Amino acid sequence: MEKKFMGFSWSLVGVLMFIMILIAKSKSVDAITCQEALLSLMPCRPFLTGGESTPVATCCSAVANINAAATTTAIRKDLCRCLEAASRSEGVDPDKAKQLPQLCGVTVAISFDPTINCDT
Repeated sequence: MEKKFMGFSWSLVGVLMFIMILIAKSKSVDAITCQEALLSLMPCRPFLTGGESTPVATCCSAVANINAAATTTAIRKDLCRCLEAASRSEGVDPDKAKQLPQLCGVTVAISFDPTINCDT
């Protein structure tokens, strides 16, 4: 039987930690790092991957906090690229990602849509 950590399999935790280490070595943004954004969005994973029909309150708080930290165009582009890369590697449903801000009642300055062009 596979051991679980906070509801996630150890293999998934290992993959996430590896991704976060790689990201931590990359360029960080002024107000929030990619690693910080990904860690704060962990409660959103069940919704974003199709396991849950609605995001939990802690997920919505993370969306609002990340949005508040995205104060410049450079930060928004960096976060967009970060979320885009993580979405591809974690099997995020693009439709769920597009719905997330609206379901959380947050008007966002950054896109959670993994199919968007981050340079525009």
